[in-house]
Amino acid sequence: MTAFAKAKVEVAVQVAERWILARLRHEVFFTLAALNARIRELLTELNARPMKGYGGRCRRDLFEQFDRPALQPLPTERFVHGDWLEARVNIDYHIEVQRHYYSVPHTLVHETVDVRLAATTVDVFHRGTRVWLHTRSDVPGRHTTVAAHMPHAHRAHLEWSPSRLIRWGGSLGAATQALVEAILASRPHPEQGYRSCLGLLRLEKRYGASRVEAACARALAAGARSYRHVDSILKHGLDRQGVLLEEPAARSTRLHDNVRGPAYYQSGDPS
Repeated sequence: MTAFAKAKVEVAVQVAERWILARLRHEVFFTLAALNARIRELLTELNARPMKGYGGRCRRDLFEQFDRPALQPLPTERFVHGDWLEARVNIDYHIEVQRHYYSVPHTLVHETVDVRLAATTVDVFHRGTRVWLHTRSDVPGRHTTVAAHMPHAHRAHLEWSPSRLIRWGGSLGAATQALVEAILASRPHPEQGYRSCLGLLRLEKRYGASRVEAACARALAAGARSYRHVDSILKHGLDRQGVLLEEPAARSTRLHDNVRGPAYYQSGDPS
């Protein structure tokens, strides 16, 4: 601000103090609304006072002549405050914004995007172009995913649900259904087990329902909770050897997928 402009502002403040604030010092108000109404009354009176050096014209006259014609209409929507930040697109085509995960087009994996975080929206920009507008969510650790952002292979998973996968498993047999249920239950989120369950579906098309059912029974007995164990059993024909029975003490030590059990090592699969 230049010295001239600063002086003009200080004079305007002085005028308001003299003709508005000074006149209020002996008045008493019991509500804010009453005080505002009195200030508005004094302001109208001030703007109508003739000014020296302007040929008796007042501030209202000058406003109507010069300022009002130059004014533009106010925006139809109120200004929305937003905070800007940068985020890197993870390999799962999501960005993290305040512990929540929002999807962006999968072609932006590993790219850096700009995010405008408002009270109700999350606006994502890449190189100045908006790529998506999400509704803001404050639920930590969860995902907001748009199907259009997924690679085609991931979109196929949307056609499935836990109940549909379990029903499909039951159509092959009790062991397959039990393994599907176990896979879904062993993941923090059921969707994380879809890949393994859909893998079992592919095995059924390759080996037939009866062999997959036998392999699932053997995998359950070995404590397996993934597609790759069933695939290994089928590759090595172990499904034809029946269910492997183990000692109770051995079964009690298997708490997760990393403890594979004897059936895995008998399969001869080193991976």
